[in-house]
Amino acid sequence: MPFDPPPAPTLLLLAVVVNGAPVLARLLCGGRLARPLDLGLHLPDGHRLFGDSKTWRGLLAALLAGLSAAPLLGIDPATGVLFGLGAMLGDLASSFLKRRLGLPPSTQVLGLDQIPECALPLWLTRARTGLAPDQVWALVAAFVLVELLLSRLLFVAGIRRRPS
Repeated sequence: MPFDPPPAPTLLLLAVVVNGAPVLARLLCGGRLARPLDLGLHLPDGHRLFGDSKTWRGLLAALLAGLSAAPLLGIDPATGVLFGLGAMLGDLASSFLKRRLGLPPSTQVLGLDQIPECALPLWLTRARTGLAPDQVWALVAAFVLVELLLSRLLFVAGIRRRPS
């Protein structure tokens, strides 16, 4: 059976779903299960490894969102989980960099808040999705635009704490 890669808009939707899952989980769970991934660890620079907003609940939500949304989008579940993991690793990388820069938690940094959480899962799943490098970067650019728009709308609706 020939390999039929998912359409780019489908992968963009998957990126939005897995990255939005932690926000939805926070809304649904409140403070429950909000244990920080870094367990409160401070590095020698005096700042937290990631901070309180990066939780086990959010990681689990992204993985479950990838697992459940991928088949609905015509993508195999394993790719969905890998996509969710990549998105959360990208998000953790940006939080790590912001802590090293001494930025307060939840500070918004254009690009740093969007690019890693979309680029990393797309690169990790390239062999499974058949994306060429230029397609990856086009999807990342589209994700940044969609994320900025959605973030603003969700902030106005009272769902997000801060807009991007």
